[in-house]
Amino acid sequence: MEGEIATNTDPTGLWSLVVPLKPLARAKSRLTPTTGAELRPRLALAFARDTVAAALSCPSVLDVVVVTDDPEAGAALTAIGARVVPDEPDRGLNAALAHGERAVRAGRPRAAVAALNADLPALRPGELARVLDYSAEFPRAFVTDAAGIGTTFLSAAPGVKLRPAFGGPSRARHLDSGAVEIDLAGIDSVRQDVDTGDDLRAALALGVGVHTAGHWTAGASRAAGAPGRARGDEPSTAPAPDR
Repeated sequence: MEGEIATNTDPTGLWSLVVPLKPLARAKSRLTPTTGAELRPRLALAFARDTVAAALSCPSVLDVVVVTDDPEAGAALTAIGARVVPDEPDRGLNAALAHGERAVRAGRPRAAVAALNADLPALRPGELARVLDYSAEFPRAFVTDAAGIGTTFLSAAPGVKLRPAFGGPSRARHLDSGAVEIDLAGIDSVRQDVDTGDDLRAALALGVGVHTAGHWTAGASRAAGAPGRARGDEPSTAPAPDR
């Protein structure tokens, strides 16, 4: 039942993650003033590639299902190990997440499932592992974004529906739904999604993955100047090592 404490995850001890991604032509529109219209869709895909690569490197993750209708994104994310399913509902973010949850549990009905934003380019596998391990103690749990308003992660234990309520002030909606807010320290990379130029600067300061760092170095410095540092590098224009 929803109100009971979950004592374990899937029998394998691993999680399936569902990552939704808009068509690149429409993704991350609020970044345009910072990145320009040409770089923006390339960065949106780079964010997703770094997010999925980090998630697949996490020892607690069995697989990643990406829900997208974008053929370029689908091909790129399949190439790094994600399973891509089409956004057949085409009714927005939460419908896509529910569709991804069904795709996972069609093959593994007792899977532990978590929704993860596609725009976490600074994501660290170790921090994600801490979040997943903490989540295993509860039927549903979530991580609030760096702004303290939205949500970047939502988990559902085996036998529990995800019930996503992402978008806008989703922290309040997830709290109202009974999900437990994860208040761990040191999980900034799980919180730092990227919607605006300020968000991008914050992610770069944390240290982004190789795909985001490379695209930013190649294009954004000409548009706005590189505002931060790629992970593991001294100069802000050098790409971070892959993870």
